[in-house]
Parts: sequence; C-alpha cells; structure tokens
Amino acid sequence: MREIEDYRDRGMKKWAGFYLSEHTERREHQLQQEAKQNTQKRAMDREEIQKIIQEAIVHSQHVAIQLEAVDIEGNYYDDISGKIVGGDELGLFIEQQKVDFDEIRHIQIISYKKWSEIAEEDY
Repeated sequence: MREIEDYRDRGMKKWAGFYLSEHTERREHQLQQEAKQNTQKRAMDREEIQKIIQEAIVHSQHVAIQLEAVDIEGNYYDDISGKIVGGDELGLFIEQQKVDFDEIRHIQIISYKKWSEIAEEDY
C-alpha cells in the first residue's frame, strides 16, 4: 500500500511527447517542403536555349529545365530533368514529359558519373 501512496502522477507532462504517427509524418513532410525551395535561375534568351538543346541532342546528354511557372506561393517547381527524346515545332519531349519552348526559363546540361568512374575516395 505504501507504494501507491508514493506514486505521483505527472499529469499532462507524460503526454507531451506523444503524437500520432500520421501527425508526425505530416509535420515532417511539411518541414521538408518548407526547406526545399527552388531558387530562381537566370532567364536565358532563345539563342542560348537552342544552343544547349543542340549540344544535349548531339552528345546525348541529360538536361535540367526550370520552367517559367511558379506555384501559389511564388516558388519555382522542381526542374524537369532527363534526356531529350524528341520534339516538334512547339517543344521538347524530356523522357515522358512535353515541355514547350516558351515555358523554358533556364536549361543546363547535367553530367553524371558512371558508377565505374567513381573513385573509392568519393564514398
């Protein structure tokens, strides 16, 4: 009986660290989205864009394209990246996605290292 008399309930303190797993996941996702804001890249003119597109096609290289579009909060969307697999008079096909020429704000060539080219020091 003495043990029961010595017990002191901590009240709400014991629940302070208790969250539902869904709430924790949602909050973590929200924090990741807030931390990941795409910066505005330099707007390129049509000649610069065409030059990089031509080089990427000739050398079969990957590109990253930032679109002129922004979301409701004024943040730029993630870059569209991949190989240029085709095109028409209005735009390009990057992998499975169509990008119109007038939507392109910035384009750059992405270089990837093959796994066989990575030195052990890079690990």
